[in-house]
Amino acid sequence: MTRERIIAPEESGDETEFHKGLRPQSLDEYIGQPGTVERLKIAIEATKARGESLDHLLFHGPPGLGKTTLAYIIALELGRDINLTSGPALERPADMMPFLVNAAEGDIIFIDEIHRLPRVVEEFLYSAMEDFVVNFTLDKGMYSKPLPFQLKKFTLIGATTRPAMLTRPLRDRFGIQQHLDFYDESDLTTIARRSAHILETKIEAEGARELARRARGTPRIVNRLLRRVRDYAQVRADGVITEQVAGEALRLEGIDELGLDRLDELMLRVIKDTYGGGPVGSAALAATMNEEVDTLEDVVEPYLLKIGFLARTPQGRRITRRAYEHLGEPPPPDAITPQPSLLDEAFATDAKARERKRENKRGDGRAEGGP
Repeated sequence: MTRERIIAPEESGDETEFHKGLRPQSLDEYIGQPGTVERLKIAIEATKARGESLDHLLFHGPPGLGKTTLAYIIALELGRDINLTSGPALERPADMMPFLVNAAEGDIIFIDEIHRLPRVVEEFLYSAMEDFVVNFTLDKGMYSKPLPFQLKKFTLIGATTRPAMLTRPLRDRFGIQQHLDFYDESDLTTIARRSAHILETKIEAEGARELARRARGTPRIVNRLLRRVRDYAQVRADGVITEQVAGEALRLEGIDELGLDRLDELMLRVIKDTYGGGPVGSAALAATMNEEVDTLEDVVEPYLLKIGFLARTPQGRRITRRAYEHLGEPPPPDAITPQPSLLDEAFATDAKARERKRENKRGDGRAEGGP
């Protein structure tokens, strides 16, 4: 059973045009991933100065972090056309041929989910990527002979959420490889305010921060939350997204302060109650929850691992001491204590800042009221 989730990082069909209108149009407009952006600026500037085609480029990281957006931006920065496809859509070499033959000098071919390319298509791409040549086979049997066809020098951009599934020969043919990681709260707050401005929606700084706090480190999710909260603000409030309005709207959607929803809670409780806190394998967990293994591994687990609620061990998944505390139950003595991640530290720092702000407000109130 697949549930529709507002915090799922995958893009649904009806959201394509919505998110396309919010995409930045240049690397200078792009928010977050500063190391990747700087390296791309250098590569693009050097490529344009030499009048060459950009090296083949591989983006990898969790879904919703901007891999497709960066591909569009690169094409705009280079002034080239871009053609999009995906690994599952390319079943045989003939499916790849129109993209290769029609690509002009320096054009971009973007393959999403490139780890799902069939082996026969992947091997067909080797000579195309390396020598810009593909071979047609004429006739059959003992009379068959390859006929080489010269291609224009194109740039292949691949995107994957599972880089380990790429074969080494394919991975080695990408001259530039960049990993995209989860965004911090500051960058997501900036994205929320920028998107609200484009959508002509009034949003306060604290309202944008509330969206960012629950967006699971993912720009696509913060934009989706903004879309839902904007509707709530228009119907139940005065059209302005404040911290209170955002909190009320997201509670109505079943999203807590850490960005967890019912599916996250269900996974944690199944591991705790059914499997005694773990360890448990992903297949057994998926069967118990009546979910797909890929859904748990690609959509649910990454963020739970990031915030330290889940641990992968050689024996299987285990929930951590922090997860027990979040569920409101005392952790057992053998519960795992994860090392704090950068995102954990960001949450802790933000919580302390909010507490100091509340203390200052209470102090100001006492001062105004007098002794």
